[in-house]
Amino acid sequence: MEMSAATGDLEMSGRRQRPSTVKRRRWGGLRQQWKLLGLFEIDQQHEFYSLTCMMKEGLAAATQSTIDTAPTNELSDDDFRLEVTQIHKDFTMETFAGPVFASLRSSLGMTEQEYQQSLCSENCYLQFISNSKSKADFFLTNDKRFFLKTQNKREIKFLLANLKIYMEHLRKYPHSLLVKFLGVHRIKIPHKRKKYFIVMQSVFYPDDRISARYDIKGCEVSRWTEPAPEGSQIIVVLKDLNFEGQYITLDRQRPWLLRQVEIDTDFLRRLNVLDYSLLLAHQPLHHDERHQSLSFATLIMRTKKSVNPGSSPIHAGIVVVPGAVPEDDFTLPSSDVDGSCLKPSQAGDAFSGNTLQTGSGCDAAELQDFRAQNRRLLPNLKNPLHVIDGPEQRYFIGIIDIFTVYSFKKRLEHLWKRLRHPGRSFSTVSPQTYCLRLCHWVQDHTK
Repeated sequence: MEMSAATGDLEMSGRRQRPSTVKRRRWGGLRQQWKLLGLFEIDQQHEFYSLTCMMKEGLAAATQSTIDTAPTNELSDDDFRLEVTQIHKDFTMETFAGPVFASLRSSLGMTEQEYQQSLCSENCYLQFISNSKSKADFFLTNDKRFFLKTQNKREIKFLLANLKIYMEHLRKYPHSLLVKFLGVHRIKIPHKRKKYFIVMQSVFYPDDRISARYDIKGCEVSRWTEPAPEGSQIIVVLKDLNFEGQYITLDRQRPWLLRQVEIDTDFLRRLNVLDYSLLLAHQPLHHDERHQSLSFATLIMRTKKSVNPGSSPIHAGIVVVPGAVPEDDFTLPSSDVDGSCLKPSQAGDAFSGNTLQTGSGCDAAELQDFRAQNRRLLPNLKNPLHVIDGPEQRYFIGIIDIFTVYSFKKRLEHLWKRLRHPGRSFSTVSPQTYCLRLCHWVQDHTK
């Protein structure tokens, strides 16, 4: 009886203490969450060490195969469907559409040796743990130049099914802000589930001096993130509501950015895609970066990056003021124009042999738009397509997460959120609404 009474007292005591215990646990959970945010080296004690070692080995072999194979002059339909399996000691690696992604890497001025060195160096990968709701695993190469992200089968099938029109978009608008996919792979480990993963160019590279990062969707529901504690080294990606009251100050480059966001989001609208993000980061420009006295050699180098990120011949006659988007009509050198068909050297087309043909009856407005969007003088950096310099700040801008299709399930989610959040904006809306809303956000937050 005494033991029963004592037990009862303990139970009652436990019930009385439960609210404070729960509070302590919640606070402890929040502190633990802070500890887990950021970048972590995947050393031998890390749960993903074995997986990332296999990824490196598989990517080294896949890239070496590309190095050893003579590049094709033209991409065929078979190249887009190609699947190559390489067998290793403890796993097999499949590479999808290898020649297509090799062509894209080349168009970005990236050599296969350079790509291989970054992905397959002896240095450990880094794991990125963010405050995102995504269930995917994120890894970075040690130099932080490339992202590797696990994807589900549906997302991979969607990317490969639309790869040809994605490549066509990048060929037509080589300065596009869309994320650059550099490889798609599947790794099979005996007695474990297959893992699909993609390799992407990091939008935030180089990130040494970045002071703030944002993930923008153009809405308000669940779009606030608690900033990192003052002086903390934790990397927190902030959201729309954190950015309120701030502006992307570009001056002369603002019209270019507004139009390019319109072009890229309209492309995603036509793919019936929503819930993508505009990644944004900024860092202050150094005094010498704000007041550059450009030598002729620097102008040539930056023009080469702007007109053709690859290695095709360029023409010094197209140089414009760095970053400016002139209002007057832009005339290409006569050597580049044959009637009204555009040649690859003008377009920055590095997909060898795949000429952008607009035809003799091409639309004049589309041709003018093409000229305007591909004349920005890019900075002389390894990631120039996602970098835009304003008067005081350098901005890193890109559009990511382009795999969510407006399916029947998403339509039901839209109806449910309308009931739950009346009068408020949320992410699950039609692709048309999503596209326009993000464009309006950029317009309202730039100057």
